[in-house]
Amino acid sequence: MSAAQDLLLLPLALLALQASLCHGACVEVDSNTEAVANEGFKLGCISCKMRGEVKAEASVNWYFKASDESNFSHLYTYEDQMAVIRDSRFEERLDWNGSKNTKDLQDGSIYILNVTFNDTGTYQCIFNRTLEYPNYEFQTETRKLIVINVVPQLTRGMASILSEVMMYVSIIGLQLWLVVEMIYCYRKIAAAGEEALRESAAEYLAIASESKDNCAGVQVAE
Repeated sequence: MSAAQDLLLLPLALLALQASLCHGACVEVDSNTEAVANEGFKLGCISCKMRGEVKAEASVNWYFKASDESNFSHLYTYEDQMAVIRDSRFEERLDWNGSKNTKDLQDGSIYILNVTFNDTGTYQCIFNRTLEYPNYEFQTETRKLIVINVVPQLTRGMASILSEVMMYVSIIGLQLWLVVEMIYCYRKIAAAGEEALRESAAEYLAIASESKDNCAGVQVAE
């Protein structure tokens, strides 16, 4: 391999190394708010760091207030990669569904197994994060509220219905446009064919007339 080829491959190798070290971007997506009874449900809670390059450690605490209660009760704790269910109503029904194999938590979601109607209520997710700078540490807290309604079966939202209707309208409109285009092209091709036939017929008649005149001239000369 030549030196020029080595110089060309070096930047590519550096780019590949940087790509392998990159982490996926964090996006804060709101949790779903409608759960179906007797099925599983993910309680989403994401808190992204403002600066991804800063080292941090975080813990997540969940709290629950049923629809007939006035105060929150401690539901769940996840810290140092250890989970503790603190509300007996959810014993053996909660699983960690957030960031894995790290103390730098950004996804604090949990999963409820076998949802019941008693799970209807307000959930609070609290991130306690320690940002580690070279000379000091900085504590932050992020709180998110999620109101969950448990239903017998999943209902479709108006936005979903409208989007589906618009999709079908777009498909039908596209098909009509294609039909109109096909008719227009067919008529254009047919008109062009008729014009070509007329021109061919005119040329044939002109040639035939000229040949007839030439024959007549020859006979007169004789």
